Amino acid sequence: MSLRTRCIAYAYTSSPSLLELWEISKYRGRVGFENELSTTIQNPRINNQITAPELRVIDAEGKNLGVLALKDALALVPESSGLDLIEISPNAKPPVARIMSFDKYRYEQDKLEKKQRQSQKQTDLKVVQISARAAENDLQVKLKRLEEFLGEGHQVMINMRLKGREKANKSWAEQKLKDFMNMVKIEYKIIAPPRYAGNGFSTQIVKK
Repeated sequence: MSLRTRCIAYAYTSSPSLLELWEISKYRGRVGFENELSTTIQNPRINNQITAPELRVIDAEGKNLGVLALKDALALVPESSGLDLIEISPNAKPPVARIMSFDKYRYEQDKLEKKQRQSQKQTDLKVVQISARAAENDLQVKLKRLEEFLGEGHQVMINMRLKGREKANKSWAEQKLKDFMNMVKIEYKIIAPPRYAGNGFSTQIVKK
């Protein structure tokens, strides 16, 4: 049995939910393992749709039943049981299948996808560009956008571009950036303090 197959089979023997499996895969830090759990289970083959001649089967209680012939695995899920044989990892050798209700599987998949979307949203970095001599109306527009980003859970980088002689007065420009940050009504924390680089100042903030 390959290391990947052992990892996947082990993950399912404790009867975790799909959401828990995703967390397990992140904790293990194995390259590709998280992707395998999150992508190969999108549209799984079930019951008679499965074509692999043999499968590593995990039962409804999370017990590893070992490698079974397809016909023997299907015999474990008669229609009267209300359970299905779901091929959760078709790329493993042999493929891994789990016995569970397909309705429950879809419910857990929906939770997994929601968790992934939330995680992605929290790690997105948004950028707001401002000018040191911007008019009040322009700053209010940028401020509204920034607060929307913070409210959605994004990290926000504020860039203040300097032109010409503005670059020679860094203390004035840095104060202008701080003045803009003081306008933000949403409580936030600074994760990268203002610093000068390239053509101006930048800082990064996130909602507390």
